[in-house]
Amino acid sequence: MLDMLTLAQQSSSSSGIVLLVQVVIQLAILILIFAAFWKLFTKAGVAGWLGIIPIVNIYFLLKIAGKPGWLIIGMFIPFVSLIVWIYLSLAVAKAFGKGVGFGIGIALLGFIFLPILAFGSAQYQGPEA
Repeated sequence: MLDMLTLAQQSSSSSGIVLLVQVVIQLAILILIFAAFWKLFTKAGVAGWLGIIPIVNIYFLLKIAGKPGWLIIGMFIPFVSLIVWIYLSLAVAKAFGKGVGFGIGIALLGFIFLPILAFGSAQYQGPEA
């Protein structure tokens, strides 16, 4: 009986450690994405702090990509949001002189490709690039 109790306590404490590590990793990714948005917006000539405000950042990302702001409504509709995000990712990649492959990378692995775009050598060329 005592062994079961000890095992349960060890399991509980290791679960807490795993949870703490997960939270730290998620916060690090969130900070990385916010920093990438800030830098991306600055490269495009938009105030960087707008990149860290939810919903507002998507609106201005649409503007950076040269797409109409009303598309943000699609981000609130299930499944339509996925299509809008892919469309927006491709347009953002194009606005920074990158190709379709990079746009798909932004859509699927944004936490990797957005920082590459923001902190790399890519220059904002405008929506007509």
